[in-house]
Amino acid sequence: MIAEKEKAVPNRISEKFGMLKERGEKALITFITAGDPDLDKTKELVLVLEKAGADLIELGVPYSDPLADGPVIQEASQRALKSGANLKKIMQTVADLRKQTDIPIILMTYYNPLLRYGLGQVSDDAAAAGVDGFIVPDLPMEESGDFSSRLAGKGIYLIPLVAPTSGQKRIKKIAAKAAGFVYCVSLTGVTGVRQGIPENLKEFMSIVRESTRAPLAVGFGVSTPEQVAAISAYCDGVIVGSALVKAIAEKGGSPKLMDFIYKMVQKLKQPLKTSKSKLRAPLGGSGDGIQVSR
Repeated sequence: MIAEKEKAVPNRISEKFGMLKERGEKALITFITAGDPDLDKTKELVLVLEKAGADLIELGVPYSDPLADGPVIQEASQRALKSGANLKKIMQTVADLRKQTDIPIILMTYYNPLLRYGLGQVSDDAAAAGVDGFIVPDLPMEESGDFSSRLAGKGIYLIPLVAPTSGQKRIKKIAAKAAGFVYCVSLTGVTGVRQGIPENLKEFMSIVRESTRAPLAVGFGVSTPEQVAAISAYCDGVIVGSALVKAIAEKGGSPKLMDFIYKMVQKLKQPLKTSKSKLRAPLGGSGDGIQVSR
């Protein structure tokens, strides 16, 4: 029974992208900081995000020194730490969510918490909880083998990251090992909402697409349906993070929070649906010390 469960878990990410491809849709991947404002609210938010149209969920594990994140997510991490959130409790939160949803869930964390927890124990507990993948932005490709192998043994993906600064040769090496999807960091710098889309996005995505057959997801600070529509022309999924985290911070104490997030995500998903995605076809693994932009 355990082997059957572990075998089924990793298919959530791949199955989701496969299902969306059949429907002619692109994926909406939403990021929130687990434990902000508290873990009970996190569970409620995940279910609301899914109901509103999110296809995959990225849960940020709060960390005291989040070098890849901008002020919005840094502040969310501090609030989450004060609320008592940690890696073990977050995996229990995922286990609780698995009683209500099969949406793919990915944990974004830094390497130090994983080392302190124990790589083997992380892999075991993540598999038992129903975690589908990890994103570790400060784990270079050359040093990811141990953790990647442990996760693979449990059927969990280590999602690779690439950025324009990675260079074509390195992008090919990283993308060749892609599992689940490739997280394409379209801008250098830390997380945060930005205006417009980078001028070199088409060229960058073309290089990544030539390097892998895995789905490509772009994150760089998307905050509007217009940005989602523009970016989706070059990829298979769009990642929205800081805009949602900012909204949660501003309305966390309001009874209207869930309704606001629902409507926000619903609008973000709309350009990615079949009827709205008459855009150009898409141009179609491993942390690399990259500063991630969502």
